[in-house]
Amino acid sequence: MRRQITLWSLFILLIVLLTACSTTPKNTSAVESKNDNNITTYASIYPMYDFASKIGGDKINLSTMVPSGTEPHDWEPTAMNITHLEEADVFIYNGAGMEHWVEDVLASLQNEKIIVVEASNNVDFIKGHSHSEKHEEDTTHDPHVWLYPLNAKIQMENIKNAFVEADPSNAGYYEANYKKYAAECDALDQEFKDTLAPLVNKDIIVSHEAYGYLSEAYDLHQIGIEGLSADSDPDPARMAEIIDLAKEKNIETIFFEETVSSKVAETIAKEVGAKTAVLSPIEGLSNEQESAGDDYFSVMRQNLDALKSALQ
Repeated sequence: MRRQITLWSLFILLIVLLTACSTTPKNTSAVESKNDNNITTYASIYPMYDFASKIGGDKINLSTMVPSGTEPHDWEPTAMNITHLEEADVFIYNGAGMEHWVEDVLASLQNEKIIVVEASNNVDFIKGHSHSEKHEEDTTHDPHVWLYPLNAKIQMENIKNAFVEADPSNAGYYEANYKKYAAECDALDQEFKDTLAPLVNKDIIVSHEAYGYLSEAYDLHQIGIEGLSADSDPDPARMAEIIDLAKEKNIETIFFEETVSSKVAETIAKEVGAKTAVLSPIEGLSNEQESAGDDYFSVMRQNLDALKSALQ
């Protein structure tokens, strides 16, 4: 009798286990089905990723191509990146020469359904300069358009329009998100105006000339140790020129970026008795910034604090 009860108990336990195993895949597939209904979106660099995240919210599956902490000017896509784009609904890139690889990649794709967004479309470009022969042909425009908040607003609108085209049933959702962040761009622009306009000093020495739009919008004068790309060190003649300018203009802060070495800035600062500080082009976030939950707006406000401290 005891053996019969034991066998019966084992039978019941087996049925319970089989039932549990059969229900688990249903829950998993439900989650996958929900994700599969989202817009599969790839963004080239961090600012495009951040803007897409803000506009697309929980309606998109979003990935960025350039890894965190990577200097994007010379980054090249991998075979895996191309494979992902073949499966994407939307691809967002900055344009203005930032992604030197984009034309070749787009020409190679077989994905006919993909919606391609050049986020800088309708932005008034400004000229950039190069102090490196390597990039001389690639620097017709300054690509760092997002550093002027009203340009960032234009980029967000272009991204919003792409999501509406890809997913018209959620158009109201994307429109509402765009209006929210467009208003924050306007507020950020006013903060920069109110903070920087009263300051007498306007000259800033930066690691590379990424701040053309920021400088033009708020009447600053950037002096770049390097041109539009930050991937090479200046030659001795350029170093001497920057040191002379820093002394002539009594510049007390030499700016560098969180994703490149600070050695050049520190060398110049030592020569002229200045300090160093971070001024981010927001080409990507450092690991520390990611851990802190920073985004475009928080880093721009950190930039504003750094400029105020250096120029007042």
